[in-house]
Formats: sequence, structure tokens, C-alpha cells
Amino acid sequence: MAHLIRGHGAIENRLHHVLDVSLGEDSSRIRKNPGVFALLRHFALNLLRHKGQTPIRSALYDNAISLHRLLAYEGI
Repeated sequence: MAHLIRGHGAIENRLHHVLDVSLGEDSSRIRKNPGVFALLRHFALNLLRHKGQTPIRSALYDNAISLHRLLAYEGI
């Protein structure tokens, strides 16, 4: 049982913390169709993780600077 509880904490740290801190999900002020933007944030996070980008914040910064690097990802 303790293993399951710790596993759930890993979800909080790996997913929700990154969405809150790096992608600013909690501070989002979108009121119309917020689910669409949440889907886009999750898609961006999954794409970066699939490519092996571990510091998500720096990967977001690097991709914001270079559009060519962003479009070079497979699957887009």
C-alpha cells in the first residue's frame, strides 16, 4: 500500500509540478475553452519528454528562441 501511495506522489512531482511551474497552468487566466489549452500544454510536455529533454524549462526556452528547432521534432 505504501508503494502505491509513493507512486502517486511521483505523478504529482513529475507531471503536475512541471505543468504548474514551467508551463504556468495554475496562473492561467483562460476562461473560454481552457481544456483546449490544457491539452496543448500536455502535448508540449509529452513531446519534450519523448525527445529526452529533461530540464523542461530550458527546453521551452530553447524552442521559443528557435522555431526551426521546434518544427524539427518528429510527429509535428
